[in-house]
Amino acid sequence: MSRPHFLQALLKKPAAAILRNVRTGNTVASVLETAFDSASRNKGLLGRNSLPPGHALLIVPGTLIHTFAMRFAIDIVFVARDGRVLKIRPAVPRSRITGALGSFAVIEMAAGAFTSSQTQVGDYLDVVV
Repeated sequence: MSRPHFLQALLKKPAAAILRNVRTGNTVASVLETAFDSASRNKGLLGRNSLPPGHALLIVPGTLIHTFAMRFAIDIVFVARDGRVLKIRPAVPRSRITGALGSFAVIEMAAGAFTSSQTQVGDYLDVVV
């Protein structure tokens, strides 16, 4: 992650960061969990029963994910390096594979979270600390 990307601010102050939709100004997630290393990317959300409201898992780098052995449905968003939303997969149930070419990051949240934040394909996301 040496080239600039939309998550740069998160690297400086991770505890105080929120994920925001630039177009609407809405907070997408107020608790950001990162999966920047191989072990945390491989584990993802496995073993959990749910995600609290406002909580997001950021998987970087990421172009493809699966929901095998998941216990709950999740919203999945694929984001380019500049923060542009490339693809949104709402309420993905267990035992699915999805991906997006050109994706830099994958954001996973509880089902319905991205609808409530009014995030759409083409919107830009940024991290505010």
